[in-house]
Amino acid sequence: MRRKLTLLLLLLVFATAARASTILIPMDDTQTDHLKAYGITYWVLSNEIEAWWLLNYRGGSFAFPHSRAFERECLTRGVKYEVIADSRFNGILEEIADPERNMDAMKLEKAPKIAVYTPDYNFREGTEVQPWDDAVTMVLTYAEIPYETVYDTEVLEDKLVEYDWLHLHHEDFTGQFGRFYRSYHTAPWYRRQVAYQEELAAKNGYAKVSQLKLGVVKKVREYVAGGGFMFAMCSATDSYDIALAADGLDINAPYYDGDPIDPQAQSKLDFSKTFAFENFQLERNPLEYEFSDIDHNPRAVTQEQDYFTLFDFSAKWDPVPTMLTQNHVRTVKGFMGQTTAFTNSHIKSSVLVLGENKPASEARYLHGQVGEGFFTFYGGHDPADYRHLVNDPETDLSLHPNSPGYRLILNNILFPAAKKKERKT
Repeated sequence: MRRKLTLLLLLLVFATAARASTILIPMDDTQTDHLKAYGITYWVLSNEIEAWWLLNYRGGSFAFPHSRAFERECLTRGVKYEVIADSRFNGILEEIADPERNMDAMKLEKAPKIAVYTPDYNFREGTEVQPWDDAVTMVLTYAEIPYETVYDTEVLEDKLVEYDWLHLHHEDFTGQFGRFYRSYHTAPWYRRQVAYQEELAAKNGYAKVSQLKLGVVKKVREYVAGGGFMFAMCSATDSYDIALAADGLDINAPYYDGDPIDPQAQSKLDFSKTFAFENFQLERNPLEYEFSDIDHNPRAVTQEQDYFTLFDFSAKWDPVPTMLTQNHVRTVKGFMGQTTAFTNSHIKSSVLVLGENKPASEARYLHGQVGEGFFTFYGGHDPADYRHLVNDPETDLSLHPNSPGYRLILNNILFPAAKKKERKT
């Protein structure tokens, strides 16, 4: 009798093991919605379930334990998935572990807490202060990944330590109000923006907006050095480094701060303080819609030729850049912004170029480390809109669910989930 019971229990165990399964979310060309697939993976992590990021396997696929709830969520969000037996998934892991294959399986442990640095007036109805959108907030919303907003006051009050990942909105950290003066200084939205920034500077004890922004970039530098992850696009990339290099200098014309520029400012720039760029020249014409020659301008490509190529990295030896470049294509359509591309000769040797347009001698996607933390700079404004202009309507991402350019943003969102080390405060 006991032997029969033991045999029955063994059969039940084997039957249960046979039913054990995994949800695989393919991220190759078969995926119906690449962007929402990241949201599904984030949602799984937020339910305290670990997931796998299968680097270079079918476009950087995701996998996690099967449950009916997870399966329903994939169906609801329109994300293609496959339910596979655990034995097959273990076979995939064995294939990935083969030293001859450029693949790796990265365990994702915890959903990172996300902050977006963006001004409060974005959420005031009818103010028309900022007539442009932001690719990161759009894709986070579309992918259903939650985030919180912070701005200057919160950053100066050291609130960043509450977050694992920070996106810098399309900000001008030099305090020149985006250099929109020539074209928009009479526009109501521009006047309101200037008034808001000046009010915010005074509220935080600064005489000038440029001084306020310098205080912010220094706090962000502390956040990154302590182990934070910072992601910036468009003008928040070069203007961030320019502000650091110009610490203590007046680089702003009277149009922006009421007093003259320091005539020796260029020679006094300290490139040792910057994250990514060095030896750049400031734009001397205060009415030019450009901060410096970091932005590769004029460009030697037409819209039809504007593509950049993602580098291939060793997944097993260089997992960080491999994670950041996961995609279902290696060549990505370019897109413009106030800061579109980075001049190769101004990129520090310590910075890793993740994507470039080699014939044009320009980089589009950079990554580096500062202290215990990391930063990523991504040129351009909207990966799904080649020339997004002021007052243009917001991009409908439901029309671009497989955008390779937007995938690069979301790679950065999940990057902190693979880190075990706690950030210093």
